[in-house]
Amino acid sequence: MDKNSEIPIGWVVQDLGNITYLNMGQSPPSSTYNNEGIGLPFFQGKTEFQELYPYINKFCSDPLKIVDKDDILISVRAPVGPTNLAPEKSSIGRGLAGIKSFSGMHSKFLLFQLRSIENKISDLGTGTTFKAISSSNLASISIFLPPLNEQQRIVSKIEELFSDLDNGMANLKLAQNQLKVYRQALLKHAFEGKLTEQWRKENKPEPAEKLLERIKEERKKRYEQELKDWKAAVKAWEKDGKKEQRPSRPSKPIVPEKPNDFHESKKWELPKGWDWSQLGLVTFITKLAGFEYTKYVSYDEDGDLSVIKAENAGPNGFKRTDYSRIKSETVSNLKRSRLSGGELLVVFVGAGTGNVAVVPKYSNYFLGPNIGMARPYGNIDSKYLEFFYQSPMGKDILMVTVKAVAQPSLSMGTIRQTPLVIPSIEEQNLIIQILDAQFSVVENLERTIESGLQKSEALRQSILKKAFEGKLVPQDPNDEPASELLNRIEAEKKKHLEQQKQQKKRKPKNTKKMSKELSIEEVLKTSDKPMLAKDVWQKSKHKENIEDFYMELKDIQSKIKEVKKGTESLLSLV
Repeated sequence: MDKNSEIPIGWVVQDLGNITYLNMGQSPPSSTYNNEGIGLPFFQGKTEFQELYPYINKFCSDPLKIVDKDDILISVRAPVGPTNLAPEKSSIGRGLAGIKSFSGMHSKFLLFQLRSIENKISDLGTGTTFKAISSSNLASISIFLPPLNEQQRIVSKIEELFSDLDNGMANLKLAQNQLKVYRQALLKHAFEGKLTEQWRKENKPEPAEKLLERIKEERKKRYEQELKDWKAAVKAWEKDGKKEQRPSRPSKPIVPEKPNDFHESKKWELPKGWDWSQLGLVTFITKLAGFEYTKYVSYDEDGDLSVIKAENAGPNGFKRTDYSRIKSETVSNLKRSRLSGGELLVVFVGAGTGNVAVVPKYSNYFLGPNIGMARPYGNIDSKYLEFFYQSPMGKDILMVTVKAVAQPSLSMGTIRQTPLVIPSIEEQNLIIQILDAQFSVVENLERTIESGLQKSEALRQSILKKAFEGKLVPQDPNDEPASELLNRIEAEKKKHLEQQKQQKKRKPKNTKKMSKELSIEEVLKTSDKPMLAKDVWQKSKHKENIEDFYMELKDIQSKIKEVKKGTESLLSLV
């Protein structure tokens, strides 16, 4: 809260550190963690946070920092500001701080007040790699303190209003999920032939095998024409004195490997006249090679060509972003990677692996890293391919061959190998038409729901704002002034601090255990030569938490010398 804000009658404003006990978390040795319920519940950061209480996922047999039931848990690093209440006596790690209130001060009152200023608390965090808030900054947060009875009335009113709000939001989210289920059901029915079943009975479309035969002939003729054009280009090159690089001979159309047993196990029964093919048989598939990216691609703000990346293919199709740009003359020889609109994009590495999207028509782009392109033959519309691989069965069959080492990935070979359902062109276009119409309705409903959720969240913040301006519930002149409550809080906090001191004096030091938990600086002191950063991490007390390792590394960066050796970093003390 802003200390300069108008203070309601009977309220006082105090720094958080003056009216509570701040208990900054400390991560115990990873050897003390367990999932068998030995010791106290352990919370490292906000990962386990829920609406009010975190779920218990881990325990600690030898905790270093302990909070009591209903103490506030606040995330103090990456991110800063989110809050929960301790469900029971618990251990907290470096990513959290505990906030203990005194003299009957309502924990939920303080919790709601901290949530009302969560963005401001986040702004107090510092750091580039990982944002964190110091104990002094946390302690300096201004808190409005009303009389105790008024705190209770405020909490009761907030809970009453939030209950109605939560019910409404739950219904909106249920509808949101039902739309997702409906979307997937439509896609499933489309590629089982159910959406167009009546149309087939009435129209008797051409069998898919005839379309596939025409595509096969088209691939052959296109290659023959490319050979013819190449020979003419070679002759022109020779006639011109062979001044520049000799034109490259076109590659033969790639015939993908037959679907493997895993592919076959994912197939389903098709309507009469439909057929199974492979993506590599009905499209030309390519990507930007790694050496091409390194040698030719240089981003330029003044470039005339937008670069398509993996981020542009989302779960529901194409996503426009702030594109990187290049100058078209710098990539004039990479004709395979020039997109003119209508191509199918396939993400082949990273978190979005398997996402597909159609490039907007009549638009020029350049195919960037981590994303492949499939250009259809035989008048097949890429939108049909997009819908197929967005369907639950199509996505499943595409991801059969995914490799997951450090991150999921697909090769161009396995993308070409992927099975694909093919009906006639007329039926493909009808499927596109039906799905487009249905999804347009779905998307309008989704936008309405999302708008409703945003308004509900804004209303939630408005309720909190009014609550801590003293405008949510009536004041009672008979309430004990907050100044009296403040006196009791100060006395109770003083007593608590004295108890903490006595406990520290009685607690024996475990020097043997401490000697095994080395800081980064201590690890580096054990070696007379630079160490690989990953070795320092594994030998330090942070071997179970890379985030904490980087945080300490940042704290002591003035004492550390880093030298790059290829892709590795060598660390030593200055």
